[in-house]
Amino acid sequence: MSDYFIRVYKDSDYHVARDLFASGNEEHSMKLFYHALGLPNVWLPLMAVFILALNSVSVTMSILAVTMAVFCVWFGARDMYTSYGQFVLSDDMLDIRKYYLQREGSCFWVAELEGEVVGTVAALPSPLPGGERHLELKRLAVSKAHRGKGIAKLLCRTLIDFARKRGCDAVVLTTTLAQTDAWTLYEKMGFRQTHTYYPPKLLAKQLDFRLLTYQYDIP
Repeated sequence: MSDYFIRVYKDSDYHVARDLFASGNEEHSMKLFYHALGLPNVWLPLMAVFILALNSVSVTMSILAVTMAVFCVWFGARDMYTSYGQFVLSDDMLDIRKYYLQREGSCFWVAELEGEVVGTVAALPSPLPGGERHLELKRLAVSKAHRGKGIAKLLCRTLIDFARKRGCDAVVLTTTLAQTDAWTLYEKMGFRQTHTYYPPKLLAKQLDFRLLTYQYDIP
């Protein structure tokens, strides 16, 4: 870990920071897809489709019907994350300096190794009611080749220290059930889950696409 260091974002980091977010976001769609296939409300209809097609036509058509149904599940899981990713890249990640470095109480950091940016994290005052003294953790991402080395934890600690120095009471964040590595890290660091809910999307409940909110209380 001594080779890695955390610094404030520079304009030259723009494309790498966006790519780290985009690639990490795409990974989550596959995790959601595999999670959804294990749900009774997903695999039972798939089995029903296979049996109905088998009784009415042939084994080949049954397999084709199930394949098409599985593709629909995959497409739905993929859409959950790709639509979100497109929104983020056209919103706060479109002008990182303006959104995070030119606003009071906000910041954006990168983790660097030998001149290469391998991780990111951002801080923003919480927009939630009663969250005036809460800082929101956003855009935590680590390059796939550099995971498991404590970089994400170091980025989180950097943000928590920033919040503490600003006199904040807590750090809050929102993640998804499919991002198991992320929420496992947060829980190990002392974050506690405060709420879970489904976004207002048609397939959210069907695919069990749950949003999890966490809070870290600063002593």
